[in-house]
Amino acid sequence: MAPGGVPNSAASGGRPPGGAWPDPAAPGGPATGAAPRRAPRSLPPDLPRPPTASQAGVLRPEEGQRHFALTRPAAHPGLGTWIERYWTVRWSLPPGAPYLSSVLTHPAVHLTVESGDGPRHGLEMPEALVTGVVTKRFDVLLRGEGRVFGVKFRPGGFGAFTGQDAATYTDRAVRLTEAIPDGAAAIRAAILGADDDAERISLMDEFLLARRPAPDPSYERLLEIVADLLADRELTSVQAVCDRYRVGPRTLQRMFRRYVGVGPKWVLQRFRLHDAQLMLDSGEVDDLADLAARLGWFDQAHFNRDFRDVVGVPPGAYAARRS
Repeated sequence: MAPGGVPNSAASGGRPPGGAWPDPAAPGGPATGAAPRRAPRSLPPDLPRPPTASQAGVLRPEEGQRHFALTRPAAHPGLGTWIERYWTVRWSLPPGAPYLSSVLTHPAVHLTVESGDGPRHGLEMPEALVTGVVTKRFDVLLRGEGRVFGVKFRPGGFGAFTGQDAATYTDRAVRLTEAIPDGAAAIRAAILGADDDAERISLMDEFLLARRPAPDPSYERLLEIVADLLADRELTSVQAVCDRYRVGPRTLQRMFRRYVGVGPKWVLQRFRLHDAQLMLDSGEVDDLADLAARLGWFDQAHFNRDFRDVVGVPPGAYAARRS
């Protein structure tokens, strides 16, 4: 089910004392126009990083809660540099009554150990998978009984953790044995055989902590930029990002492709679409033209098209289904 867990902006360490990092889920977003943040490079891995995911993602979340149970446990603090959090999904559906779960995906790679009625992702279950960034809507048909234990990497986290080019996994799901051969079969068997989530968390912590890489200043710089893209709704163009961080468009593009697997323009638009989804799900939107302008679209028609291309319906129809 890979990207099926609802993102949690408070995961993997939360925010530091004093609330120095903005809350991307707060109405209206953080204050804008502030000087660019210059966080220390290569912070110790057990110190918290700023949020790099909002609470958006699962489409029609109130409906989904009637079909599956979701938890969002934290990973070990020593993994916070690369891991946003863990997530688990469990479902038990009546025979002949499947449920289609749809997700407006994040720029994140997921490691999942999945079981239950299958196949899923074209593979027989149970299986351990690595799923790259999914650029379109992510759909998975849940049927019968099943469970997923997932690791949600930060944007760029998988590329930094493994040293691999994340773009090779974009829009692909592969067996964990192909992506991280060392110990993949053992952790798959251990997670599938564990009695509860507490044991699964401990096992995954041990597996990942044993493989922590050396500090990567380029990745730390990327995290700083991604956190800004998420938090500042005034950032609506790649050029604005380049100007703020004094980096050329080509350099920024190469950095994102290598670590995240998609370009900065895609990440920026996806974060603004997540903002739109959060507002539509909350029922707080009365004027779609105003929403489009607030989030940086040229006009409502362009916003409608971009939302429909990914979600499958225009924003007005999505909001009406909630009602």
